[in-house]
Amino acid sequence: MLLDGGKSVVAGRIAGAFRNIDRPKIANDILNGMKAADYNVRELDPFTHKSPIIFSQRQISPHVNRMELMWNEMREEIIKVFPPAPGLPTNQAAYLKQVEDNYINDAYNSLSIEGYRVNTELIERVRSGTWQPDINEQDRQTRDAMAARGYWQAFQMVQKTIEAILGGTNPGTAADNDHATWYREMFAPSVTAGIIKPSDLAGYRNQPIYIRGSKHVPPAMEAVRDLMPAFFDLLATEENAGVRVVLGHFFFVFIHPYSDGNGRIGRFLMNSMMASGGYPWTVIPLERRAEYMASLESASAGGDIIPFASFIASLL
Repeated sequence: MLLDGGKSVVAGRIAGAFRNIDRPKIANDILNGMKAADYNVRELDPFTHKSPIIFSQRQISPHVNRMELMWNEMREEIIKVFPPAPGLPTNQAAYLKQVEDNYINDAYNSLSIEGYRVNTELIERVRSGTWQPDINEQDRQTRDAMAARGYWQAFQMVQKTIEAILGGTNPGTAADNDHATWYREMFAPSVTAGIIKPSDLAGYRNQPIYIRGSKHVPPAMEAVRDLMPAFFDLLATEENAGVRVVLGHFFFVFIHPYSDGNGRIGRFLMNSMMASGGYPWTVIPLERRAEYMASLESASAGGDIIPFASFIASLL
């Protein structure tokens, strides 16, 4: 078994190798994931010269083929029921203010949907800075407080992504670049509190996962590595903002790339795509959780996207 220093050296060489063959995003993901796990990694190219071979960007797997077929079939159904996009807002500052003003309501509902016991007082203390884990034992140790703090940190990163989208960055590319940062920020307080290990923040899940109460079984961990880049490619090339909203959320939770936090990140992704079409930040309310989950189940287990698209449209 490698010592921690050995792991850092190997990770640095792997990152350097990927950069050598023009895979900078993979290299950066390795470095960021290792740093999030508290490893000090120095990138080192193990090759003497740059590879003369032009490598194919991606081999098409059966999982990717299936997702692309589902996307093409579902998008036509979504366009029939989802309201046309208003278009990028002319007053970007006002739009970003509306996003910020929705924070407490959004955090309460999104965390509560996942089973956390939070209240607006806790959420406001976390946001305002009066949350004091250094002197308040409850603030430091409770899972709910860690979740509230992580949500606030992730929300601030999502705001930056939305700002980039409003400024003209391709929404699929922006989400691809930033979603791992949302994830790390969401769970960083839980690492600090010792609730989860730093290594849990390094990359996508490395074990099978099952969704309680659902007939849908997310793809195997090996398939996730093929599906996620293809998923963001589909988002980046999709022209209809309403389709980006619905399928951005749906396919993220369909793939379930992380061990935890997929629902929260799926809703962040939904609202980032809302911004790409000028739709307002939209909160999924706790009192409609059963309808929300049933509509996702219809799409994931039954292939019928209309209930989910109609549900999201009803919130607008």
